[in-house]
Amino acid sequence: MKEVQLHAKCQEEVVVDEAKLACNVGSGIVSVYATPMMIAAMEHAAVQCLQPFLEEGETSVGVLMHTTHDAATPAGMKVRISAEIIAVDRKKVTFSIIAQDEKDIIGKASHERFVVMKEKFEAKAQAKLC
Repeated sequence: MKEVQLHAKCQEEVVVDEAKLACNVGSGIVSVYATPMMIAAMEHAAVQCLQPFLEEGETSVGVLMHTTHDAATPAGMKVRISAEIIAVDRKKVTFSIIAQDEKDIIGKASHERFVVMKEKFEAKAQAKLC
């Protein structure tokens, strides 16, 4: 892993479509942006933020996500996810993440990822099948 730059930021935008609604992903019966979909977008933003600091063969895996989902977002609205690296402890990288739609901050998260060697990590998981 290269030296990770504290306060590096990444932003991405998603549009809430029918496939991202709670009633369509099994996380509720309401027609609003599903919490699991918001969390997935938050994790994706963190992955993208860390990517420039990884060496060949490295990847990162999520190990902790502490999240609030504070406001509902209907289909058709855009959601902007902002991830910022706030701490590095050897191979553990901590992020602060904010999600906001066109009107409100809809969620916040503290997220931790560990940098691992992709092949070794996957081999260890596959060994569980033996």
